[in-house]
Amino acid sequence: MANPPMNVAQLAAVDVAQTARLLSEVREAALAGERARMAPRPVIGQSWGRMLRNGVDPDHDFRSGLLSPEEVRRRREESPLRHVLPVLREGLLSVADVAHHIMVVADGDGRVLWREGSSPVLRKADGIGFELGADWREDVVGTNGVGTVAVVRKPVQVFAAEHFARSHTSWTCAGAPITDPRDGRLLGVVDVSGALETMHPATLAWVDSVAKLAEARLRELHLTSLERLRAVAAPVLARLAGQALAVDRDGWTAAVTGMPYVRRLALPKSMSAGRRWLPAFGLCAVEPLAGGWLVRVVDEPPASDASRVVLDLTRPRRWSVSVRGGAGAWSRELSPRHAELLYLLAVRRSGSSAAGLAEEMFGDPSRTVTVRAEMSRIRRYLGAFLEHRPYRFCEDAEVEVLLPEDPRDLLPHSTAPTVTQRWAATHTP
Repeated sequence: MANPPMNVAQLAAVDVAQTARLLSEVREAALAGERARMAPRPVIGQSWGRMLRNGVDPDHDFRSGLLSPEEVRRRREESPLRHVLPVLREGLLSVADVAHHIMVVADGDGRVLWREGSSPVLRKADGIGFELGADWREDVVGTNGVGTVAVVRKPVQVFAAEHFARSHTSWTCAGAPITDPRDGRLLGVVDVSGALETMHPATLAWVDSVAKLAEARLRELHLTSLERLRAVAAPVLARLAGQALAVDRDGWTAAVTGMPYVRRLALPKSMSAGRRWLPAFGLCAVEPLAGGWLVRVVDEPPASDASRVVLDLTRPRRWSVSVRGGAGAWSRELSPRHAELLYLLAVRRSGSSAAGLAEEMFGDPSRTVTVRAEMSRIRRYLGAFLEHRPYRFCEDAEVEVLLPEDPRDLLPHSTAPTVTQRWAATHTP
């Protein structure tokens, strides 16, 4: 019978030194492929498993690959997290400095953009490369309170030797994700780090509560900006006949006229004024508004060749889908999950059920909820070219898939059986 996973927070509250020794024993046993007295916590054991499968070296020195100061500044200026720094500072820094902790804020790519708190702890963090511009993704530096949180999308506390990298085992980190309250997209992670003996069992709940306050602030800012846009758009829409709507720069709707309300309009990545082909409505006239766009539906049929879909998978982590035709063109970058799903639909034009896609994606046909949620998001911008029951591209849609020259570069992050089998087939002797 397997040993139950340990309750690290309770153990640390009783005896920090004993907990550190036990965690070290568990870690060494796991790295050696042996059984320890106690099993690691599930979130930690699963993370260690990912590290071992991906060949991450626990003894590697990670102090490399920093972003330049200019790139850090650029990312700060573009990150929505800049708007909630006052919330994070007020909620975390006053306690962190006294308790000898530091607060770290990373973006959705795991890059450290802000770092504040106890000066001695900041200097210690420099020693392991935990500095501004550092890449703190799990598959780069191992199990940690930033990268692991970004993978599992929930709060995680990593105690001492629960870190995969040996150089990090004197640290304890508590991190929580900050997501966009509009669509659930991961914006980044806020983390509080310090020595094991300085961490309280309630630290994780504290960090998570402040992260939720930050998300509430983002929601408030978004609603305020839509109210401002609505005030600008109302007199303009009142003078128009036909279908029109006012949307912000990200496509969120502030007001409509002559049509049912739509929550969000999928916009091209590089939006500009003029006639544009938009998936939801076809040909539209787009005009700038203060803080957004006025979109008027043009009552003309789209050109017959406007249904050519190009799925570009040639550049790792720069995957995109484009629609090209006589009525105009638009393009959108894809997340890893959306790139996988569209690739599977493109190579299986007859279509797949939600269970079939779950089998192809995860090797588990029961994961239909995840598939349906992701397909719903894809249909927001590509709905004119997709059908469901089963999910598939429309029969009259011309679909072209651009593949990388080296088959190993085809969705290299993917563990989808269909993708990995296709890669293996190109290497069969």
